[in-house]
Amino acid sequence: MEVEPSGSTGWSQLSWDLSEFIFSKLPLRSLVRAAAVCRHWRAVVTDPSFPSGRRRPWFFLYGHDNVSPRRNQAFAFDPDDADDDATAWVPLRLPLCPPDCFSGSGGFFLATTPPSSLLVSPLPRAHTWHRTPPLSFPRSNPLVSAFGPGPKLLVVGGARLVGGLVDIEDPLAAEIFDPSTNSSSWQLCPPLPHEFRSGNSSQWLSSALVSGRFFFVHGIFSSLISSFDLHLRSWSPVRLLRPPGLLFSFLFPAPSSALLLAGLATIPDGPPSLFIWSVDPTSLSFERIGAMPPDMLSRLFDGGADDDSRFASLKCVGLDGLVYVFNEDHSKAYPAASCQVDGAICTWRLVPPLPSPVNRFHKVIAFCSPVPLPSLFH
Repeated sequence: MEVEPSGSTGWSQLSWDLSEFIFSKLPLRSLVRAAAVCRHWRAVVTDPSFPSGRRRPWFFLYGHDNVSPRRNQAFAFDPDDADDDATAWVPLRLPLCPPDCFSGSGGFFLATTPPSSLLVSPLPRAHTWHRTPPLSFPRSNPLVSAFGPGPKLLVVGGARLVGGLVDIEDPLAAEIFDPSTNSSSWQLCPPLPHEFRSGNSSQWLSSALVSGRFFFVHGIFSSLISSFDLHLRSWSPVRLLRPPGLLFSFLFPAPSSALLLAGLATIPDGPPSLFIWSVDPTSLSFERIGAMPPDMLSRLFDGGADDDSRFASLKCVGLDGLVYVFNEDHSKAYPAASCQVDGAICTWRLVPPLPSPVNRFHKVIAFCSPVPLPSLFH
């Protein structure tokens, strides 16, 4: 319900430019609340020319229960609106989506549905889903990315099931859906290079879109890396991205068309640590720029200093220089920490705990994505 402030000196009497300037400094949820105050404020906030400013991507976490879908839970975290631990996380209502086919990218929820279509919905509230045409090749656990206007969609890798078994010898073509050129079918592209065939599903891969053109695919454990050129529709030669002592790692896009690598690595005469490397996307040269404080790492993961198995549940997601490290095990209610990377400076902080009660999940899916302001009002 909108309430019009009374009096000639009310806030609604502020000039359009001044109101716009003030509101551009607010986090997204504050803008939604401001838009409910009066018609003038709503007009300012929802105007197409309203400056979006530099807003950091949100962190989304989805927990799936294999037995009782009613126990599924989903949460969103806005790093620009996290001063109050009690309200830092936003509970989300989502449809019952298959957990192995649920992700988010480019401001959209992405979920597959039988027989092989994708469902697309604007973040953060999945209240309107749009179905794409069926994929040419049904698959399980692919990498899915949304990019450009439309949005355009890219599906890479995934496992093909034959008689209930995974067929790793039959590479699946990459597929692109561009509604501006063909809204009735997917375009076939070369498959993920054969070097990835033993680990070509999203549970073994991380990815990063650079400059809106190069889609990097990286093996979490294999450290193999290749990029798909969205303009030329071709893959680069497969190379290795493995800093010394690396056990496993995750790849993310960074500002200024760069890459970040976050991974667990051993150090001489010490326990494994979580490091951040800056990576040149052309040469793949890397430089270590940060490490998670040991006390913070120990707060996220149980076990003794010599128990390396405690890190088996370590996962990372990130976008635009913001990296989230979290524990997908229930023992500590899925704790997380963030690292803001500005150049060669890393700023670490613990993420507030999820709001209670938090159910025990069989699978946890997390991703980072920007949240477009218009989607909050439609």
